[in-house]
Amino acid sequence: MFTEIQIPVPWGHISALWYGDRSIQPLIALHGWLDNSGTFAKLAPLLIEAAGSVLCIDLPGHGRSSHLPAGIIYHISEFIRVLTRLMQYYNWSKISLLGHSMGGGIGLYFASLYPSKVDMLISIDVVIRRLSKPDFAVKALRYSMEKALRDNQRLVDDTSNEEPPSYTFAECEQRLYEGSGRSILLENCKYILERSISKSRKFADRYYFSRDTRLKYLVDQQAEEALNKAMAMRICAAKLPYLVLRGGASSNIGPDSMKIIHLLTEDNPNFETHVIAEGLHHFHLNQPEATANLIIPFLKRYRPQPQADGAQSVVGSELRSKARL
Repeated sequence: MFTEIQIPVPWGHISALWYGDRSIQPLIALHGWLDNSGTFAKLAPLLIEAAGSVLCIDLPGHGRSSHLPAGIIYHISEFIRVLTRLMQYYNWSKISLLGHSMGGGIGLYFASLYPSKVDMLISIDVVIRRLSKPDFAVKALRYSMEKALRDNQRLVDDTSNEEPPSYTFAECEQRLYEGSGRSILLENCKYILERSISKSRKFADRYYFSRDTRLKYLVDQQAEEALNKAMAMRICAAKLPYLVLRGGASSNIGPDSMKIIHLLTEDNPNFETHVIAEGLHHFHLNQPEATANLIIPFLKRYRPQPQADGAQSVVGSELRSKARL
């Protein structure tokens, strides 16, 4: 059903799951904060017929991708640059993007920066980051900087390679369930845990979370109303096909995002939005069929029909690009 791949980057590799025919340029799927490509385990197979193939990325520090070097703070711009690295590695001139939560935000940032390099954008339960008051933004940035400095120093000082706290698998499920605000159904936690925990070396049948702890203090682009509008207007000017799916039981899309949705509705003829009834923030994992039923018509309408004549360029470019990256 899928192939596990690694894409070389200067600090290690990006891990990914490639569903479908690898000779077809894929729909690129980006997960949310602290999740990984397992979040698309139930949705991606449903999209293959319409998309041809789906490439689900583990962003740096997440899943099985390499952590950034010690001394580095995680910033959203590094995740945006992952898309540029992918395009260089495979020699793609345009890409199709699907993102959940933070992944959808990354897609929006990239599409607004490079609208000519994106042929379509699909966002799951996200549009923009919520606006915050300047005083709160200053405190949040200071907090992130201090915590990241502490965690980086811990990486430098800890030469013993001490193992983090470990838990039974059931405890890991419960921690993820609660940590997601109970938006991931308990029975679906296993799809994300498969790539975010490692077996303990000290205790039988126990696991520890192996994602980079510095991700907890990720520095995002501070949201500003004028900036949000400017990004949306660049997407409108390009008439970029853009689909936003919202969870009916999720509070992730607030009034600030609704303003952008209204703007996109008025000024972009290729924009559409739908609500998944009773959908929680992770409705794409909990209700994959309902989600796919809204995405597939959009893919068929705007994504070029999958063709398997690009095998030479896709596979060949992997070999050509290794030295360059």
